[in-house]
Amino acid sequence: MLHIKRKSKIKELIIEKKSVTVAELNKMFNVTEETIRRDLKQLEDEGFLTRTYGGAYISDGVQNDVDVNLREFIHVEGKKKIAAKAQSYIKSGDSIFLDASTTSLVIASILTDLKLTVVTNSIKVVTTLMNNPNIKLVIIGGTLSSSTQSNLGRTAEINMEHYFFDSAFISCRSVSRQHSITDSNEQQAVIRKIAAKHANKTFLIADYTKFDKTSFTRICSFEDVNTIIVDEKLSPEWHSFLHEKGVELVECE
Repeated sequence: MLHIKRKSKIKELIIEKKSVTVAELNKMFNVTEETIRRDLKQLEDEGFLTRTYGGAYISDGVQNDVDVNLREFIHVEGKKKIAAKAQSYIKSGDSIFLDASTTSLVIASILTDLKLTVVTNSIKVVTTLMNNPNIKLVIIGGTLSSSTQSNLGRTAEINMEHYFFDSAFISCRSVSRQHSITDSNEQQAVIRKIAAKHANKTFLIADYTKFDKTSFTRICSFEDVNTIIVDEKLSPEWHSFLHEKGVELVECE
């Protein structure tokens, strides 16, 4: 396939899927990974996409569910700052919920010394914590979503209804003063909504790029959240808005 035609096909694919991996493009076009990376670099230079380790993604569209294996390498430093701050709210003996976000995955990776009950629908969180002797791990069953590496669907939702938490750590795709807290994945949104409803304290963990945007479906309102932890400083308008809503804002330094 000619270079120009291959780039056009890559653009069509990423518009449809919102993210692509080098491995899948390599298999699809039967060219070297070096060639694919060069194509992605050119498309990034054109402002069409953003490259990350192992692939590329675009942020456009309300229904934008980027593959979890790529999300792990997006805004990594920001996620580390959020996770470190989130850890300060967790104490031994707590029962917590960690959602299927990559920020929750970073939180899971630093829960080394605390004795906790952790409930999650994330396969990656399970893999991270399964050999930790201090963690009692409760896995939410359901239908496995390969793109998010999490259990979703009606079975997962029914399963979630049985559990209550000291703290729930949930992420989202977008946060808007007008449309509240939204997600690109409807099934994931339901799991997060139940977690927020069943927690004594709900933490929204979201990097600064998610603010002032709206995605496909609502997770919950600001009244359902106690604390928002963000990696960078938000605007004065957000400070005033969250103060009026009674939501604690924690900006990581």
